[in-house]
Amino acid sequence: MKYRKVEIFNGKTFRVPEHIQRIDHESTHGWQLRYGKRSKMFSDFTPDGKGAKAALALAEAELLIRIDKLPAPSRLRRDVAVNKGSDLPVGVSGPIARQREGRNFAEYSFGVTIPRFGTKPTNRNVYIGTESTYSEERVEIALAKAIELRNKAIRAYQTAATRDKRATSRTRERA
Repeated sequence: MKYRKVEIFNGKTFRVPEHIQRIDHESTHGWQLRYGKRSKMFSDFTPDGKGAKAALALAEAELLIRIDKLPAPSRLRRDVAVNKGSDLPVGVSGPIARQREGRNFAEYSFGVTIPRFGTKPTNRNVYIGTESTYSEERVEIALAKAIELRNKAIRAYQTAATRDKRATSRTRERA
């Protein structure tokens, strides 16, 4: 798990894990856990910040519980970009026409971006057909395959990200 140093309003410095933010605003002082759909505030319960250490310990304990129960946050794009020129889902583009060297006809396919946790994404093509075999039925079949390929890759990415997040949180627990 990644940590950073945070200095609070009274000058004390804490080593704080990612997903926990410090809130010091007027009469509100505490640590906010931002992991999962709902954030949770852990108040210092003192205006001078003396309860900050105990509140941070509670926030870290809750963070470890959430990491064990919830999937890891993903930075994968879920919504189609507003400037995308087609109505295809995220990670799928096409149909792409290619004319390979030495051939007299074009081949059509969908391009699929495959996310891979911990490394660069890769691309795959899902074949539709040639100029003579291209049809709406083949486009629909190939699009369904492309979407399933992308969804399978997203599930694998999410599983790997969650496994890594849990392993790094347990390493911190032992330290």
